[in-house]
Amino acid sequence: MQSITVKAPGRINLIGEHTDYNNGFVLPAAIQKAATVTIEKRVDRLVLMNAVDLNDSISILLEEIKPSEIHWANYIIGVIVQFQKNHNFPTGFSITLKSDIPMGAGLSSSAAIECAVAYALNELFAFGIDKMELALMAQKAEQEYAGVQCGIMDQFASLFGKKDQVVLLDCKTMEYQYFPLLLEDYTIVLFDTQIKHALASSEYNTRRLECEVGVSMIQTKFAQVNCLREANLDMLNECVNASLHPIVYNRCKYVIEEMERTLAATENLVANDLAAFGEKMFATHEGLTKLYEVSCVELDALVAMVKNKKEVIGARMMGGGFGGCTINIVKKTELNKVIVNTSDAYKQKTGKDLVHYIVNIEDGAHITN
Repeated sequence: MQSITVKAPGRINLIGEHTDYNNGFVLPAAIQKAATVTIEKRVDRLVLMNAVDLNDSISILLEEIKPSEIHWANYIIGVIVQFQKNHNFPTGFSITLKSDIPMGAGLSSSAAIECAVAYALNELFAFGIDKMELALMAQKAEQEYAGVQCGIMDQFASLFGKKDQVVLLDCKTMEYQYFPLLLEDYTIVLFDTQIKHALASSEYNTRRLECEVGVSMIQTKFAQVNCLREANLDMLNECVNASLHPIVYNRCKYVIEEMERTLAATENLVANDLAAFGEKMFATHEGLTKLYEVSCVELDALVAMVKNKKEVIGARMMGGGFGGCTINIVKKTELNKVIVNTSDAYKQKTGKDLVHYIVNIEDGAHITN
C-alpha cells in the first residue's frame, strides 16, 4: 500500500462539558463534517504537507521535524512526533489535507485533523497501534504542539464515534459505552455565534488550574482525592469556603454537578426520555454561565431565545466557550421556523448573521479509498 485516504469527523458533545480534564464523564458523538487526509509514501525523507482549503503547503525532512510558525501544520507535525517516539518511518510521505469542519465553531476541527493523520499513518506504515493509543497520541500532539491542555474527549470521539449513537466515556478509566440517540421527531442543529473571543485558550488553561487548586484544598481533609471525579459536594463544602474562595468553589461545584448530570442523562436515553435529557442540557448551560463562567453574551442570548419554545427541548453552549456554537434539539417539523426566528432575533441583538449547521451522527475515523 503506497497511499491511503482517511476521513476523521468532528464531534458534538451532548452533555459533560469541561469534565474530561477532571477525569469525569463525557457524552460525545461523531458528526458528518470531517477532515480528510490522503497520505502517500515518498522515496525520499521529505514530509510534504498541503492544506487544500488554505492553499498553503510546507515541507520538512523527517530528521528535522520541529514546531512550525505555520499554525495548521503543527497539528500534523505534533502527530508525526508522537509516532517518532517509538517508531521509525522508513520513508517520507506527502499529506494532502481537506476539511469541511467549520474552524472556531467548537466542533474539534483540530482533533479531526490529528486523528485523520494518526489513523492514516498507522495504517499506511502498518505500525499496529490500537485506536485508544492513537487517541492518546493525538491528544499529546494537541497539548505539546498546539499548546492547549485538552482532555481526551475530542480525539476519542473522532476515532470511536458510531452512527446514531453517543458514547459515554469515563475519562479516568477510559472505559466507554454506547447509547442509542433515538431522535425520531427531533434533529440536532448548531447555532454558530461566529465569534471566538481571544481569551478562549488562556481561560481554558486557567479553568484547569482552578480545578486543580480545588482538588488540593479537598486533599487537606481527603487525601485519597486526586481529581474532581473522586470528590463530591459534601467534600467540597467541607474543604472549600465559598465566601473565601468563591471562584474555586464555583468551578468545582459546576464540574461535580455536571458529572452527576451526565450519568443521569444516559438513564434518560435508555428510557427514551428526550425531554428529561433536554432539561439537563439547559441546566448545564446555566452552570457553564454562572459557575464556570465560560459563556459569553452571544451564547447566552442564543440559549435564552429558544429556552421557552416548546419545539426546542434542550439547548446549551458547547465546547470550550467564549464563542462557538450552541447545540439544540429541535422538533423537525418546526426546524425552519426556529432557524428563521432565532436568526432574526440574533441579528437584531448583535448585528451579526447567524450561521447554523444541521448535524447527523456518523461513524468515527475510517479509510475511504
